[in-house]
Amino acid sequence: MKIGMNSLANLAQIRKDVKRKRVSSYDKTGSNMDNVQLKPNESYQICDVTGAGIIKHIWMTIASSDPNYLRKLVLRMWWDNESEPSVEVPIGDFFGVGHGKTVNFWSLPFSNGPEDGKGFNCFFPMPFASRAKIEVENESDTTTVLYFYIDYEEYSTISSDLGRFHAFWNRQNPCDGKPYGTGKKVERFIKKNPTHEGDYLILDAEGEGHFVGCHLNIHNLMTPENTTKNDHWWPGEGDDYITIDDEETILYGTGTEDYFCGAWCPSQFYCSPYFGVTIPGGSKWSGKISYYRYHIEDPIYFHKNISVKIEHGHANQRSDDFSSTAYWYQAEPHKKQKFFPMEERLPLDEPKEIEP
Repeated sequence: MKIGMNSLANLAQIRKDVKRKRVSSYDKTGSNMDNVQLKPNESYQICDVTGAGIIKHIWMTIASSDPNYLRKLVLRMWWDNESEPSVEVPIGDFFGVGHGKTVNFWSLPFSNGPEDGKGFNCFFPMPFASRAKIEVENESDTTTVLYFYIDYEEYSTISSDLGRFHAFWNRQNPCDGKPYGTGKKVERFIKKNPTHEGDYLILDAEGEGHFVGCHLNIHNLMTPENTTKNDHWWPGEGDDYITIDDEETILYGTGTEDYFCGAWCPSQFYCSPYFGVTIPGGSKWSGKISYYRYHIEDPIYFHKNISVKIEHGHANQRSDDFSSTAYWYQAEPHKKQKFFPMEERLPLDEPKEIEP
């Protein structure tokens, strides 16, 4: 098999080693009920393909009366008859935006389109040698309507050096720190964090592979009622801290907005192929914020293990609600990841954004 055939430069090349396949929710009776009805607390296997191949595109859209359906529906993926899922993530977060929200944006691996960002698309390639199984579980109390496409390439075999796709969701609500970022201004700049033990964890993986990015969601828990005029509302300044292969290599960053390729406490919506701000928050960075950074041109390789962390405020002085989804490829087997029960995944209603 050949890979890397997706740019305009080689799009005209004829390929004889591959077949295009699809699994979708189309109505097999010929009518227009092109969806799956997921009853409360029901799981549905949307894809179970045997043989070798690479999933190239996933599209979904969902209809539900539950306001928190994007955190109550769980997406799971297994490769090659593994016992533990390689992907186990709330379905909304999987597609690149947190807080149970939808927004129109585009990046290279994810593109969520009209109407109101509810057309969910994933373009991360997902290889498998013998089997690909994808499941959606509805943990809400209402029937949910799911539409989907799974577009994949079929091969006789795939290369042994192709890693398997993984995704991990985490949350700390609230992070350990001073309430709402209080404290002397000088402390917010000069305090040290020598061990990084209290940093927010984005990914902790074992094996050999490469980290290809994440999105980070911050719910700023400050409100006018719980702060004073001297309190610092900006929830960033947390350095990214990535350790590789038993700390043989340490990648040390300079601040939250710096890791996400922005600058100067961003407060604007922005999207691009590799980084963006899908939810910028309200006035004074209030309410809910979501950033993404995808290491497509610059994967972070590991051969034994990797830990990806970020401080919650400089030296972990903030106590906001953090959540994230990390994406990576690795050779199997993978380390079993923690998954949160539904009640611990739900977004907070308060505090809300402050109007300008």
